[in-house]
Amino acid sequence: MKLIKKENNRDLILNGNMLQAVFSIAVPVALNSFLQTMYNLTDTYWLGKIGTEQLAAINLVTPVQNIILNFGTGITVAGSVLIAQYIGAKDDKNAKSMANQIFACAMLFAFACAAVCFLTTPAIVSWLGAEGNIYDYGNTYLRIVVLDMPLLYTINIYNAIHQAQGDTVRPMLLNFLGIVINMVLDPLFMITLNLNITGAALATLSAKLPSAIIAFYVLTRPSQTINLDLRHLKFEKAKMLSILRVGLPTAIGGSTMQLGFLLMSKNVYKYGTEAMAAYGIGNKVNSLITLPTNGVGSAVATIVGQNVGAKQYDRAEKGYKLARNISIIFLFVGGMILSLAPVSKGIVGVFSDDTAVVGMAADFLSVLAFWCWTNGIYNSSTGLFQGTGHTEVTMLVDATRLWVFRFLTLFVCESVLNMGVRSIWYSVVVSNGISAMILYILYRLNIWRRPAVKKKEN
Repeated sequence: MKLIKKENNRDLILNGNMLQAVFSIAVPVALNSFLQTMYNLTDTYWLGKIGTEQLAAINLVTPVQNIILNFGTGITVAGSVLIAQYIGAKDDKNAKSMANQIFACAMLFAFACAAVCFLTTPAIVSWLGAEGNIYDYGNTYLRIVVLDMPLLYTINIYNAIHQAQGDTVRPMLLNFLGIVINMVLDPLFMITLNLNITGAALATLSAKLPSAIIAFYVLTRPSQTINLDLRHLKFEKAKMLSILRVGLPTAIGGSTMQLGFLLMSKNVYKYGTEAMAAYGIGNKVNSLITLPTNGVGSAVATIVGQNVGAKQYDRAEKGYKLARNISIIFLFVGGMILSLAPVSKGIVGVFSDDTAVVGMAADFLSVLAFWCWTNGIYNSSTGLFQGTGHTEVTMLVDATRLWVFRFLTLFVCESVLNMGVRSIWYSVVVSNGISAMILYILYRLNIWRRPAVKKKEN
């Protein structure tokens, strides 16, 4: 794919063909998401070859890792939104200053959180109800992977700064490097060196190191329009307040949502190790079809952010509506194919030889895929509200999606309808559908057009 200069990206987003703008940003992000999914599926594949207990252990503790990552992601989301709005207003000086503020915040969070999580991992895994080998595997894996947080956030800041400028190709290429390294190290560490689940964690940690080094080097180059400069790393009150205003709701919403996922994992685990393994496989495979709409959602956030910064609200809405409709059509067609029993069973069979696991995972995947078109509405609408800085909206919807709609549906399906493990499957699709409908209604109420962030220039 041809790299486009950042200045041309800005002109395309603000004045060019909207379909081209959506695809120029969304396609690299979707490919990036695909690579990240392959990163996770690589772990799942090799762990499935080692044993069901190892696979179940990772699926049990992964939501803990995601809680931490999603809280910190609020900082990078805020950075991407605020930088995009400055770029749309053609204020590169404040865009650069904001990038430095975001980096300082992210690094403080990453180092502090990694240390705390390393020390408390045994208590967390025990609280999840893990015992015996599941406890040992989960504790080992989580303790190692939390150490990659400074590396991960360096990469995330790189992604946020480039995405805010409309450049999603370079982040994709950087992520591709990490994926290739991980795909080589996984079998080497887990199988050849017989490090088992420790090998999976070490491969994940090692794969991020080269990408983080490259990201930091590029971000500190003076030739970059928006670069990191030690002279600008001192905290600026006005910008810190903007980061908190935009980033804190995203952090709270994301981490609260992941805490809900954690409790969902506990609910799944009570149905047995096979159910836990099936739940993880179904979610990971389903993410393959929904990941393009994640890219579209990111494209919406960038397009809306820059156009709102340029006071072009009608153009921002045009980009949102186009991206939303593309997402719905893609997911509806793809979901119908993936929901077919022979297709879903054949796909999940790649990741496990356990008959019980394959049967449950295929059933879960079929249900998820049939209703996945609602994710097209959800992801694009989330991008709309994030791009305008209305992250409090996505925070509330994220929280209620898990804590109200999902657990309420789970209770009804388990206690009233006696659906057993399938209660988990339907609680996911019902809560996703209701949340998508709420976001669409809020869009129609034009909440996104109201000013959310007041920028102060230096």
